Amino acid sequence: MSDRSRPTAATLFDVTGRVFAVTGGASGIGLAIAEILADEGASVTLLDISPHRVETETARLRADGRAVRGAVLDVSDGEAVERALRAVAEDAGRLDGVFVNAGISVGAGFAEPGWRVEEFPMDSWDRVVAVNVDGMLATLRAAAALMRPRGRGKIVLTASTAGLRTDPMVAYSYVATKAAVVSLGRQSALDLAGAGVTVNTIAPGPFRTNIGAGFDPGEQVWKTTVPLGRIGQTDELKGLALLLASDASSFMTGAVYPIDGGALAVSHSL
Repeated sequence: MSDRSRPTAATLFDVTGRVFAVTGGASGIGLAIAEILADEGASVTLLDISPHRVETETARLRADGRAVRGAVLDVSDGEAVERALRAVAEDAGRLDGVFVNAGISVGAGFAEPGWRVEEFPMDSWDRVVAVNVDGMLATLRAAAALMRPRGRGKIVLTASTAGLRTDPMVAYSYVATKAAVVSLGRQSALDLAGAGVTVNTIAPGPFRTNIGAGFDPGEQVWKTTVPLGRIGQTDELKGLALLLASDASSFMTGAVYPIDGGALAVSHSL
């Protein structure tokens, strides 16, 4: 291989001019993903249920010269998801990647009084399933329909380490739905591999996001349960997101990538 054709970091991780959509893209993990893609020259559409956050974050990123658009989207509405992704593809002429990130949690785990399995409210279960499973599948379907005919594309799901092990600090609905996301990622990766579309899953551990805002057990818990001794910051997800969006991950599909400060390496449950 000549020096001219040898891949470099600059070429492997280059996403300049590529077109991405990020659900849940106006806050937390989704916003961090959108930021790194836009910072590296991609065209990014923030899809989020909050009109205020969409307007605010789109304006902020565009003011710095990034190619960013925003649209309000409730991912539990499957037809709206199809319309939103189709609009991105039609506006840009193609859709190179989708980060299927939108998710919610309702209530705490059984470490908190009132959230044991026999007391868990079914309406809360239904709300979380509608977003975290139905919404994920709807976004997957819409992305696959646009990418399969082109013979290429990147799909990245956001699950959680709570979908890979027990976690008494999060609700039953969150654990179950994030485990479902892991399975959806693996299954769809096999389905789409022959079409040249890769599907991978990010499994964050404890990060400072809106989801965890209502239940903060304090820093001492993280020092005990996370080997790195702290909660994660969303900027620390950007490197993994860029890897999975770029050609650097061209031979990676069907995999789950924990990013948790080493928490899964702890042999005991909380």
